[in-house]
Amino acid sequence: MSGKRDYYEVLGVSKDADDKQLKNAFRKLARKFHPDKNESPDADEKFKEIQEAYAVLSDAQKRQQYDRFGHEPPGGSPFGAGGFQGFNINLEDLMGGDLGDMFSSFFGGGSRSRGSARRRGDDILIRQSVDLADVITGASKEVHLDLPSECESCDGSGSKDGKSKTCTKCKGNGRVRVRQQIGPFVQEVVQECSSCSGSGSLIEHPCNKCRGDGIFHKEQTLRFNVPIGASHGTRLRNRGMGSPAPNGKGSRGDLLIEISVDQHPWLERNGSDLIMSLPLGYSELVLGSEHVIEHVDGEELTIKVPAGSNSGDTIEVRGRGIPNSRGRRGDVVVLLKLHVPKIPKSTKKILEEIRSDLSGKENLIDLMRKDAKERRRG
Repeated sequence: MSGKRDYYEVLGVSKDADDKQLKNAFRKLARKFHPDKNESPDADEKFKEIQEAYAVLSDAQKRQQYDRFGHEPPGGSPFGAGGFQGFNINLEDLMGGDLGDMFSSFFGGGSRSRGSARRRGDDILIRQSVDLADVITGASKEVHLDLPSECESCDGSGSKDGKSKTCTKCKGNGRVRVRQQIGPFVQEVVQECSSCSGSGSLIEHPCNKCRGDGIFHKEQTLRFNVPIGASHGTRLRNRGMGSPAPNGKGSRGDLLIEISVDQHPWLERNGSDLIMSLPLGYSELVLGSEHVIEHVDGEELTIKVPAGSNSGDTIEVRGRGIPNSRGRRGDVVVLLKLHVPKIPKSTKKILEEIRSDLSGKENLIDLMRKDAKERRRG
């Protein structure tokens, strides 16, 4: 069974929605989750999900097949073996462009030139490790990256003289229809043109420096701030620092920095709280004790163990955890654990003598036996 959500549910429309309702629903959701407007970690996946739902439901034939077979039609996905890959849709198109014309160019119909459309460069994702202390206090980081940039010799066009010609294979659309035989079924899919790599045009005289790619890599130093309270997997979006658009036509993609918080030797995170275990001797539990340790926020942490504590008890140190979205810090939860060290024979003899004092007049086993006898009598 497919794990995908129902396409009608994705767009928030009924199954008898007309083309206008589909278009309005798509435009509204696409604006909300477009990567240029929404910085949520899951915005990219939601944007792709919305595109896929509209791509199917806005096509009468695909919609009819979906209504009958769901996500698993005969012959496989209508988008080919690789499934739906999503498209780079400009925010300007969503604000005022004609969606019918826009999507017809994506799926091979219409007369709009794919090569003349402004396209957005790809996003780049990197992962950066930070310490738990960086999350508590905030920190400024510096990272050296080898990032793609527009070729200075050809201004990113890839052409030595700035000239290009229309691709004859796709006729400038950048995408072509191909027929695929899958078992007894034949299906039509739309793919990126292999001759022009989806640009719709071909370069006659490639640039000597970038060899026609329009892009070259150079080392850059990037500085970024770790947000206070950031969790593992938080993504920071740097607008316009991703890959340049193909042939210099369009805006650059974004650079996403995904934060990976390193594990601490004795602290474990639970939301805005920090949990730790504190091994103590029996006397420290019985008589009470005070312990001062160095905390990750750079200040000392004082833990006061009350007399008569038991192994498994917890102590909360208020306001020394991780800041939450409102700026309030969580707590440090300390789990008390009994530490039993190795002891010499001389100490064992002393313990034997005071065993009854340590466990009371009657030890636990004696109490259990006594309770069992009373139950039998009852």
